[in-house]
Amino acid sequence: MPNLWIKNARVIDPANKRDAVGDLFVRNNRIVPRLTPTERKRAKVMDARGLVASPGLVDVHVHFREPGQTHKETIATGTRAAAAGGFTTVVCMPNTSPPACTPGTVQYINDVIERDAVIKVYPTGCITVDMKGESLAPIGSLKRTGVVAITDDGDCVQSNELMRRACEYALMFDLPIMDHCQDHSMTRGAVMNEGVVSTRLGLRGWPNAAEDLIVARNIILSTYTGAHIHMQHISSANAVELLRRAKSRNIRVSAEATPHHLALTDESLGTYDPNFKMNPPLRTEADRQALIAGLKDGTIDIVATDHAPHTDYEKDKEFDYAPNGILGSETALPVTLGVLLREAKMKLPKIIDLMTRRPAQLFKLPAGTLTEGALADICLFDPDEEWIYDAAAGFSKSSNSPWHGRTLTGRVKTTIVDGRVVYDGRRIR
Repeated sequence: MPNLWIKNARVIDPANKRDAVGDLFVRNNRIVPRLTPTERKRAKVMDARGLVASPGLVDVHVHFREPGQTHKETIATGTRAAAAGGFTTVVCMPNTSPPACTPGTVQYINDVIERDAVIKVYPTGCITVDMKGESLAPIGSLKRTGVVAITDDGDCVQSNELMRRACEYALMFDLPIMDHCQDHSMTRGAVMNEGVVSTRLGLRGWPNAAEDLIVARNIILSTYTGAHIHMQHISSANAVELLRRAKSRNIRVSAEATPHHLALTDESLGTYDPNFKMNPPLRTEADRQALIAGLKDGTIDIVATDHAPHTDYEKDKEFDYAPNGILGSETALPVTLGVLLREAKMKLPKIIDLMTRRPAQLFKLPAGTLTEGALADICLFDPDEEWIYDAAAGFSKSSNSPWHGRTLTGRVKTTIVDGRVVYDGRRIR
């Protein structure tokens, strides 16, 4: 591959506190401080005037559905959608068919990643066998196969004793636990947030307490064992406050918020559109504001998409019977910018930090920086370009998005992985 010279960009690199108009140089797939005059003459030049150049975005919560659910998504299509959204590194969840609870299944996923992925993908393994919450998966063997965390995402471990033992093993093998915080006994048959809107729509409500109880449980177990527990897609104002207090005591807990929970509320469900149905459900405006405040003060550590593809025939059902989940990869950056930059008035470098350095640091991934010598994973985007999102024309195999047909502001123009352009604003290379 030729050397690369990106000119005139606003370079934002939170890891090095860099925010200035300037150039980036790539030699042999890595960031370098400069190219020689001879190298500049032969380099591929990209004029990025008016664009932001940031580290490639990092998403620690995606569902690529392979193996076993390839009618929804594959590693090939999922990584293409992620690349179009500016992501160069993602962490995929283990709730596949079969679940990634054995070294053999994780190795299969790794083999497909090596063959089909256009960006970097790191697998997770299950906490329990077949995600049934009854017995622990072989955590040490999963670690040796390359998982970067363990989680029963989608099926929160209900047994406190089993979760305690999982924490002890995770600490032993230096793995974070990612937990989907949901007390199942409080959510059976529930399809949306419990409150005024669910009463008006006649839909069974899902109380905040179902999340809050498990967040509190995890804080206690992290205190007791010393394990790092990461709370996935936090949605409740009460959960944010629990985490804030835990962090003030230096407990090893972390949390993520999704773009859709930052941007939408349960009022969006008035038309019974199943593309607004997700787990955890969209909550109230007060909850949404609490998430924004949590990101501002560091209580919530990162933004992650929970990219969850479903086919049109699965989603096109009565609201009660449609599956939870929406696409997130291609719209994450503009939606997040719309909320945090334009509404909440956060500084752009801090927002980029939430989607690059911080997630990489939390999960010890070699990503999220433009430091000299780092692999050249770069996202070029225009923070001000308006465009209409067409989910059916996207790179995912599915099209279940609440943003379909909406005008978004902020668009990825180029995604570079290891110094190679994999997305040029129109197509995957």
